[in-house]
Amino acid sequence: MVAKILSGAVNGVSGMAIEVEVDMANGMPYFEIVGLPDSAVKESRERVRAAIKNSGYELPPKRIIVNLAPADIRKEGPAFDLPIAIGILVCLGFIPAKAAEGVFIAGELSLDGHLRPIAGVLPMIASAVESGIFDCILPDENGAEAALVQGARVYPAGDLRRIIEHLRGKPIPRLVPADAPYIPDDEVDLLDFADVRGQESVKRALKIAASGGHNILMLGPPGSGKTMMARRLPGILPGLDFDESMDVTKIYSVAGLISDKGALLRNRPFRAPHHTISYAALVGGGRFPKPGEVSLAHRGVLFLDELPEFGRNVLEALRQPMEDRLVTISRTSSTITYPCDFMLVDSMNPCPCGHYGDGDRCSCTPRDVSRYLDKISGPLLDRIDMHIEAARVDYGDFTAKSSGENSEQIRRAVIAAQNIQKSRYINEGFFQNAQLSAAAIEKYCPLNPECHELIARVFDIMGLSARGYHKILKLSRTIADLDNCENIDKSHIIEAVQYRSLDRKYWKQ
Repeated sequence: MVAKILSGAVNGVSGMAIEVEVDMANGMPYFEIVGLPDSAVKESRERVRAAIKNSGYELPPKRIIVNLAPADIRKEGPAFDLPIAIGILVCLGFIPAKAAEGVFIAGELSLDGHLRPIAGVLPMIASAVESGIFDCILPDENGAEAALVQGARVYPAGDLRRIIEHLRGKPIPRLVPADAPYIPDDEVDLLDFADVRGQESVKRALKIAASGGHNILMLGPPGSGKTMMARRLPGILPGLDFDESMDVTKIYSVAGLISDKGALLRNRPFRAPHHTISYAALVGGGRFPKPGEVSLAHRGVLFLDELPEFGRNVLEALRQPMEDRLVTISRTSSTITYPCDFMLVDSMNPCPCGHYGDGDRCSCTPRDVSRYLDKISGPLLDRIDMHIEAARVDYGDFTAKSSGENSEQIRRAVIAAQNIQKSRYINEGFFQNAQLSAAAIEKYCPLNPECHELIARVFDIMGLSARGYHKILKLSRTIADLDNCENIDKSHIIEAVQYRSLDRKYWKQ
């Protein structure tokens, strides 16, 4: 007899259907799993045997072959334990074959038959519902997460015995999620820019970067507030809308990083990896590929503190994800794509001691400074939209009564600018100025003759690359949106150029 059980796996952050076929026949006792299983899947044999026995059912000496179809896709992880066990019990006649038809089943089995949670449930259930499979049997711990998918009928269970009873006519109570509308978390309790004294020019630059989704590099001496300001960025960003929240939650589900299984992530991610991180951990990959920090920062902020301390190969691996907003990981058996639409925020000192340009405080030789700055390649620097200098804070800044705009004031301006962009690009497939293509720049960044003359002089004097030229126009568009101006004018271009000139001061060309 052959039993067929519907299950699933994850490819990148998308779910895919897997059919677990179980054939049982007389002959020498034999239990084999085929269909490109990894070690964890092959070990299912022993977990399934023990779980069935300890759930009160005998597994007779039979010839058992399990096929995971399609057979040309590599299968990973323990999620196939439960569908394999159900398939065997169907073949033995303990479960009616009709009861298991059209039901999505996934879960890891412990030796005593209890169910353990698995990673990647959200994209798997979303894919199943899209293909017309609505009934889902999962471990208890995954139930609330699966119920986030609209249309899914989720039946969570604690052990194999309870699932057998469910399929034999004693139903498990269906999990009904709270019927509440999705509301972005716009009242987050985060660090406030009101705590930052001085650095008004840097705060202005971060406001522009947040409004248009631009990458930014802050350069300045130790203690000038670079990290402090970067960590306050989430407080000026709007909450995730429903589609963005689903995208981000799927990534965290695949990575196994969801702490609240029954709730979508509503705040934009903020990731700040240590500089000892490997390139595979940053962009994704490994022997068993997982999303990297760039994907975990999807729709949010990736903060790289002390940028030159990161490995050269690690930083160079960022170049393609910054441009394509996707990471493609190729293996001999498969190709996996992870989304990584993030805002890159970097900070660094101007030299090894950190005090270059501050009178006699710097103890570095010109060679030391050059070697330190050269850790950041020209192509990577060219991909960073904005470069801003964070000067040493004066004593007067600490004693001043006013600290400039607070996070709530900045946040309102950022949301207003982003709303302008969403309305403008409603039919374009993107919604931020940083995502403008060359053709879109021609369409949405028209310049009057005076601006054309100005940008032509800047192009010749600064020796801009085509990318640098486009970055200035994108920045100008964002500054104009913050000023609620329909067209770009001369003042917007002048300010944008200032954010592309710091490399001329420190990186000699």
